[in-house]
Amino acid sequence: MGISSAVSPDAVARTVGIKTIFKNLRGGVVLLPQRIAVIAQGATAGTFLLDKRQIFSGFEAGQVFGFGSPLHLAIRQLLPANSDGVGTIPVTAYPLADGTTASTGDIAASGDQTADKTYIVKINEIASALIVIPKDTTAAAAVALFVAGINSNVDMPVIAVDGTTQVDLTAKWKGESGDDLKIEIIGEAAGIIFIITQPSGGAGNPDVQDALDKVGGIWETLFLNCLNISDTTNLDKYSVFGEGRWQPLEKKPMLAFTGNTEADVTTAVTVPDARKTDRVNVQFVAPGSPELPFVVAARQLARLAVVANDNPPTDYAGQLATGLAPGYDIEQWDSIKRDFAVKAGSSTIEILDGIIEMSDTVTFYHPTGDPTPAWRYVVDVIKEMNVVFNLRLIFESIDWKGKILIPDGQATVNPNARRPSTAVAAVAKMFDSLGLEAIISNPAAAKQSIVAGISPTNPKRLDLSATHQLSGNTNIISIDNNFGFFFGEQVAA
Repeated sequence: MGISSAVSPDAVARTVGIKTIFKNLRGGVVLLPQRIAVIAQGATAGTFLLDKRQIFSGFEAGQVFGFGSPLHLAIRQLLPANSDGVGTIPVTAYPLADGTTASTGDIAASGDQTADKTYIVKINEIASALIVIPKDTTAAAAVALFVAGINSNVDMPVIAVDGTTQVDLTAKWKGESGDDLKIEIIGEAAGIIFIITQPSGGAGNPDVQDALDKVGGIWETLFLNCLNISDTTNLDKYSVFGEGRWQPLEKKPMLAFTGNTEADVTTAVTVPDARKTDRVNVQFVAPGSPELPFVVAARQLARLAVVANDNPPTDYAGQLATGLAPGYDIEQWDSIKRDFAVKAGSSTIEILDGIIEMSDTVTFYHPTGDPTPAWRYVVDVIKEMNVVFNLRLIFESIDWKGKILIPDGQATVNPNARRPSTAVAAVAKMFDSLGLEAIISNPAAAKQSIVAGISPTNPKRLDLSATHQLSGNTNIISIDNNFGFFFGEQVAA
């Protein structure tokens, strides 16, 4: 076979043929492009399809699914108006059906106002308009002013209704996660006494399975679960779905992230500690934060996604979840509690100058008796996902599909022929590139481990095996800093 096939070898008449073919000259590995799937509810009052849909801004999420809904509040952390989010990483909304019962709370008012005062109502750090209560205002009139102030902000996760002597508040969605709503009044009491009943009674979370079934063949890598961490029934479904994505014929692994704002570390790790072999689910925390848990998870995921997309072997420690309100200093976990949390399968944070700083980011995976669980750190899972991605790029490409398989050592002039040694060379080149990207360590040993051959029972089957070592990260730096004093020597007179 000649050098060029642009003109048929049978042609004899004068002609010039030019065949244009793309050649992949990139020379290294390709980093797995991250994708974010947000599984959450829209507003009960909204009208929208339950089909998956790519979203390009938090404002669009509010327009489509209802402002103040979990889909809106989560996506505006990923795609905020100031562009301090995930950038061009695709964000796809997977709307859930509504739950059974909405959480409800109230603000009761009694007495008459004795001085001009201003108030702000905050629901999980989302503020009402400034509410002015003049002197001599009755409780009933103050309730009406509170209702107007709360409803004036469409981002509020509740709807306020005038109950004459109280402001009745109802979550904009139905389900248990509405019980995470927290009401706060900012302002000094002056005659009228306001008593808050925090929202409760939410029930009947929707089933995430319908949303997971809509993922299909798309390789969504990072899933944001906007339900409450205590909903282990749905966590089970993420786990089963995620395990299926690791299967040899699927090859599209993923991770699912859920938020938790519980301040007590023992309580906070209850769910992950009970799921010791779950390598799919991840808990993001912010101890004592007044934010909604799924908002906490969304903001930290925004930081993780960019690092995982642009520099996958880099850990997420030190990433600042700006815009989130932390809990009180006394509620934060010290190094002993953080160590306890990580060993129980929970991620951790620290506070730097009042800003939430990501620390350890881990899956639930921590089998009893295993001091170094293989699937503990999210960054290691991301590294391995990149290895899988590049193996797919090699062997699912046109360079291998339908090609001829011949033994090593056999001579051929057919450019479509492939030998086991061809596969070994391709994987070895990949290992070298993964080493250059610092995704793996010791690429030389990885290359030596590669074994390939034609199956003894199927002439159309190539078998290949290789072992690689993932790179580490500077999670712990141990320094012995020794010191002493200098003593001079007496000099004889």
